[in-house]
Amino acid sequence: MKVYDVVPGLEFDAERDFELSPAWFLDGTHSVPPWTPMFGWFWVSFCRHGMQWGAEKLSLPTVKGWDWRFMNGGGYLTLLLVKSEEEKQRREKKFREAILPFIKDYDGLWNGFVQEILGRYEALKQLDLDTAENIDLLANFEETICTCRRMWEIHMYMMYGTYTAYILFENMCRELAGIDDTNPMFHQLVSGFDNKVFQVDKRLWEFSQRARQEGLEKVFLEGEVDGIKARLEATDQGRSFMKDFNAFMNEDGWRMQRMSEINLPTWVEDPTPALVNVKQFLQKGGDFNLEAERAKITGARMEAEKVVLEKVPREMRGWFEQLMRLAQKSGVFSEEHDHYLDLYTHAMIRRIVLGMGRRWKQEGAIDDPEDMFYLQPDEVRRAGINPDQFDMRYIVERRRAEWEEWCKHPNPPALLKEGFDLDQAMGVLVKSNDPIASKVVVGSMPQVRPELKADLYGTCGSPGVAEGPARVIMNEDELSLIQEGDILVAASTSLSWTPIFSMIKGVIVDRGASLSHAAIVGREYGIPVVMNVFEGTTKIRSGQKVKVDANMGTVYILDK
Repeated sequence: MKVYDVVPGLEFDAERDFELSPAWFLDGTHSVPPWTPMFGWFWVSFCRHGMQWGAEKLSLPTVKGWDWRFMNGGGYLTLLLVKSEEEKQRREKKFREAILPFIKDYDGLWNGFVQEILGRYEALKQLDLDTAENIDLLANFEETICTCRRMWEIHMYMMYGTYTAYILFENMCRELAGIDDTNPMFHQLVSGFDNKVFQVDKRLWEFSQRARQEGLEKVFLEGEVDGIKARLEATDQGRSFMKDFNAFMNEDGWRMQRMSEINLPTWVEDPTPALVNVKQFLQKGGDFNLEAERAKITGARMEAEKVVLEKVPREMRGWFEQLMRLAQKSGVFSEEHDHYLDLYTHAMIRRIVLGMGRRWKQEGAIDDPEDMFYLQPDEVRRAGINPDQFDMRYIVERRRAEWEEWCKHPNPPALLKEGFDLDQAMGVLVKSNDPIASKVVVGSMPQVRPELKADLYGTCGSPGVAEGPARVIMNEDELSLIQEGDILVAASTSLSWTPIFSMIKGVIVDRGASLSHAAIVGREYGIPVVMNVFEGTTKIRSGQKVKVDANMGTVYILDK
């Protein structure tokens, strides 16, 4: 008999949930492969809360955020639309006031939230998990839950505010300049900005330069990547390097390879992925090319601003420029929120869950600290203070078996009420004018033009044309396979993939939109990105020569 559902009250129920909405979409970006039960509880419980909280704080005129359900390790979502015209007008009036803090002082607003959430993390890290009393471990776990809830409030308030301005700016560009966010000139308008993620990448590059200067290059380039740390720690010079590298990890390494899970080590626990990035910078050689590339892109942006502003009537330029400056923060926020919010919070969840897991193993409640990933908070509360009194193995065994089955059978991309098709569902997404749906999760649909005779059609995420060998990467632990000059082919990309953009010539992703990771980073590195090709990872094989024409949104497989 099941003790608790994974996410009580939020498990998908076709009979009830199709009454709320005829279409529920799988969040394939975050819940493929399927989530473990513990992480699924955190995401579905609080991402939905944050989206509705952010939409309400801003009084978005057309949408009240998203609702979420959990099914077989997948997160399914639907939009909560504003239904009456009267309510839309009332919300729009409030929205004009609510968006002002973003326009007046975006940096102050965002930096204030960053300091708030970093303060929460530091408080959580003060507890020594191995010596703390059980009651204090449970209190830390509860505070981590509160931190996760607050993180999603900040996350979605900032995302909705910034991305809604992006859409409003795009609408003005479309009306006044005849361009939208599939146009290379529009991409120039929103590119050429530094952010925390790029700063972390530069630190990794600086460590590669130190390795070369100190004669440690062979340690990185010769032998298996899993052994880099051990080889460094075998010499005095290497130990000194690792001491400073571990200090850097403790500052900026609170992240996993996968953004949306807790069942993989953080860089703090295992710095191998970060050391692989150092190795790749060594293989590439030369300067940190992002800085030189950004200088060019910044110049192009300033020229594009002049061209577009000339097309804007003088009486509208003030509002146009205000919206443009805020829209230009979208790419910065997209990258920085992953670093400060998602990844860091998930690292904190992993930290306390494993800390409790070590104690529970000692006291006989479970067999392995990672068994905690198959429980959920109500079950943690059940045994949290006196784990020696409870045997939680029977729940762990059942849930692990269920999760293993979820991994064998992919979730459907959408759950549709009988008589409601996917085209109708996509129409609802477009009508909602929800910026997260249109600019991050779903994006524009490709236009197939037979006269171009392309093998795959997508949309432009970053302009340009490139040819090279394809490198199909299905998950993060394959990133070490990337070679200089490759064309990356992936389902999608995330924060931990950023350093490889310095090595590749182009990107093809199955899914993506103009504010997704691949598009933003591709624009900053000046390499072409084609998004929403849907079948890139199934139709292209590693080693095949491919041509990417992002200007036209096309991909050609040259070796068949």
